[in-house]
Amino acid sequence: MLSWYAVSSQDSVRRYAGNPILLPAQLTPSRPDFEVVGVFNPGAIRVGEETVLLLRVAEAPREVPDGYVASPMYDPELGEIVVRTWPKSTPGLDLTDSRLLVVAGDTFLTSISHFRRARSVDGFQFQVDPVPAFSAGHALEAFGVEDPRITRIGDIYWVNYTAVSGAGIATALASSRDLASFERHGVIFSPPNRDVTIFPEQMQGRYWALHRPMPEDIGRPAIWLASSPDLLAWGGHRLVASARVGMWDDLKIGGGAVPFRVDANGRQAWLAIYHGVTASPLTYSLGALLLDAEDPGIVLGRSRKPILFPEAPYELNGFFANVTFTCGAHAAGDLVRVYYGASDGVTCVADLSLAHILAGLA
Repeated sequence: MLSWYAVSSQDSVRRYAGNPILLPAQLTPSRPDFEVVGVFNPGAIRVGEETVLLLRVAEAPREVPDGYVASPMYDPELGEIVVRTWPKSTPGLDLTDSRLLVVAGDTFLTSISHFRRARSVDGFQFQVDPVPAFSAGHALEAFGVEDPRITRIGDIYWVNYTAVSGAGIATALASSRDLASFERHGVIFSPPNRDVTIFPEQMQGRYWALHRPMPEDIGRPAIWLASSPDLLAWGGHRLVASARVGMWDDLKIGGGAVPFRVDANGRQAWLAIYHGVTASPLTYSLGALLLDAEDPGIVLGRSRKPILFPEAPYELNGFFANVTFTCGAHAAGDLVRVYYGASDGVTCVADLSLAHILAGLA
């Protein structure tokens, strides 16, 4: 119903009037000395008559001693999360980014994330499980697990996610039959690499994924393609799309929601919703890539303008302002329902028109 939506300056975008649909205060912390500081960037999939989200839930220590800063992290020797602290007077301490603290050149996070399952019949009102479904479990996840994407292949849900540790930012893979219990399959893209989206079908007898290496000296983060015989060993890497000078995605780009099949003017293709970053002011927006149905390394079209960009108060202000970022969407007919994180703190939903998205490609 249109009355459920707050209409944006983009005629083709309908934000749910009840946004944000999930706030940190609605969730119970995983332990009494922690507080939930963010619930955002969910993976999303339809399961029967329900929408299931796998939420990224960020937690931080509830109390930190005066004059100190803290970083929660998983200790593989103890098999549990511990809190490490430093005096604010520590030489070389950098607190410029609210998400990070840097001590003598080493970077730590101010929160640690796990995944929690949420379910809904109407797609707007969600029941969130009271306990984590998936948490940091080994050394390469010491700083947490982030940004899950859910790809269903047959009767198995494959969840790729960002594994963060002092060794870097990697992409790991897990599988599940109910999105409540998981089997780990290890790192599939070594650091630094994130924003992976796995296609839900085989092409040319292989599995395919978009991924985002992060060059440190030469080049900018861009979207690449790789293929695999078994979802574990990936190769055949090809550059697919890069940042565009003078456009809305001029700084960097990366994957968003899992690609889905569309009919584009009578031609079968894949639609991949991705995120692009504007350098000034620093802004995370969403756009779309239209990819060939049999060779997803071929770009058939790309959004001239963002299909969703920060303009609501909860997108413009928050833990990390000016951010709309998706890890999950589903489509039916002309409806493309996007679940997204706003300002790295809350979960929102918006309905977009597939026809408008396709009309905006160049």
